[in-house]
Amino acid sequence: MPRRSLWKGSFVDAFLYELKNQKDRLANSKVWSRRSSILPEFLNSTLRIYNGRNFVRCKVTEDKVGHKFGEFALTRKRRPLGVPKGAPKENYETGRKRIPDAE
Repeated sequence: MPRRSLWKGSFVDAFLYELKNQKDRLANSKVWSRRSSILPEFLNSTLRIYNGRNFVRCKVTEDKVGHKFGEFALTRKRRPLGVPKGAPKENYETGRKRIPDAE
């Protein structure tokens, strides 16, 4: 479902638009434009998408065409549900409850 009007077409950054026909330069290139749409010319190429901190490697498949690059480079860390922010990793990775020392 396109969000942009059809007469405008999908948005692609000028840098990526120039690279779409050059497969050798497109392979393993860095993409800062998370707002750009993925074109069919990018199929079967591996790109590195910037998430604000580092680059996330992403292989473009048919299912990803038409989506935005930013959808495939998450910007936030995932943590398991129900784990408090300050909890040490050992507690929720092992599944054991931490028993306080009895004094």
